[in-house]
Amino acid sequence: MDKSLPEDLGEASGNGAAQAAALQALSRNSGLRPWRLGNKTLLPVVQGGMGVGISAGGLAGAVAGLGGVGTISSVDLRRHHPDLMARTANVARQPDARARIDAANLEALDREIKRARTLSGGRGMIAVNIMRAVSEYEHYVRQSLASGIDAVVVGAGLPLDLPELGRDHPQVALIPILSDLRGVQLVMRKWEKKGRLPDAIVIENPRLAGGHLGAAKVADLQDHRFDFEVVLPEVMAFFRSAGLDGRIPLIAAGGISSLDDIRRLQGLGASAVQLGTAFAVTLECDAHPEFKRVLADATPEDIVEFTSVAGLPARAVRTPWLDKYLRNESKLKEKARVQPNCNMWFDCLSHCGLRDGNANWGQFCIDKELGQALEGDRHEGLFFRGAGRLPFGNQIRSVHELMQWLVGGILPPGVRESEQDGWQSAQRSEAALEAAQE
Repeated sequence: MDKSLPEDLGEASGNGAAQAAALQALSRNSGLRPWRLGNKTLLPVVQGGMGVGISAGGLAGAVAGLGGVGTISSVDLRRHHPDLMARTANVARQPDARARIDAANLEALDREIKRARTLSGGRGMIAVNIMRAVSEYEHYVRQSLASGIDAVVVGAGLPLDLPELGRDHPQVALIPILSDLRGVQLVMRKWEKKGRLPDAIVIENPRLAGGHLGAAKVADLQDHRFDFEVVLPEVMAFFRSAGLDGRIPLIAAGGISSLDDIRRLQGLGASAVQLGTAFAVTLECDAHPEFKRVLADATPEDIVEFTSVAGLPARAVRTPWLDKYLRNESKLKEKARVQPNCNMWFDCLSHCGLRDGNANWGQFCIDKELGQALEGDRHEGLFFRGAGRLPFGNQIRSVHELMQWLVGGILPPGVRESEQDGWQSAQRSEAALEAAQE
């Protein structure tokens, strides 16, 4: 499927509006269905939120500018702003340390939303991804709404209170991230009582996605109940039985890397797809070039699953730091004790295995390790990554080139369609399908 670059797309390469229009036409010609969120008709591609600071205003603005949904990760965005880092550099052990750091991060979030909005040129949509597990969850939601965000996306926990938080902003799309039918049914039941339905739902497959995952424990990650072939039809049937057919778009997330994946998932009932790692290795991604290189060069054997300090399963690249941590994890858990203070002085998580002395959860400072990954420290950082292949192998390409590939099957000049090379994909094997039917 090595298509050449159409003349109109080549001519549009320097103009955001022309690029977006050409991609819409290319998507239609490829047989993909556009989808609507709020009052916007969008490409069926959502860039997932990635923290700390991996998807900030630069990446989100680039994706939205091409007619997709660009997503800013809300956590610790001050790291992108030297003045805010300087303002909070010497607050350790001061009684107002947390308040000052939190204020800096809220200011950074406002700046990044404005930056993304400017870069997008008013095209597409800008979302903010907020972990339900973070201590400043409510403040991040309120700041995002006050800053004029288009959508609030919440994962890493059930956002049962999101309808109340968004009540005064009915024009903002509220989108939970869930993994199975039970989660969808619970959220729908609780939200309906509050007079609000989700504007869309992300269905994330924990077998394939990166970062924090929507399963109770690592052993559950391979459970077939999370497979798209199971969840999407189940949720669609539930919507039909509830009289909601066609009202709530589903966004499939995890292991997606091609036009064929999007076609197949739309055939199962998804309106759009969400990708994280594929956008993390684009030129426009807000992380250090070495961060991108670690993700792009990883092999299937480098990917590991473990329990995060948030108590959730997580997936990342086995870097020197993570390898050492996993070798010493049992000893660290034996020594788990309640800490007098958060290592970073702002209690990023509501419940933290390290700070709270919870020996069943991870025993490391996640903000510190993710921050070092953002800065490209391949020896000391924690590099979250999905389990699937990347569209362009180990090449770092632009967001525009990635979008052309996803909605049109067009490879950039000099790139050949790579083979699976052992990577998992969103497509389940025949053996897995048979096992699920037994």
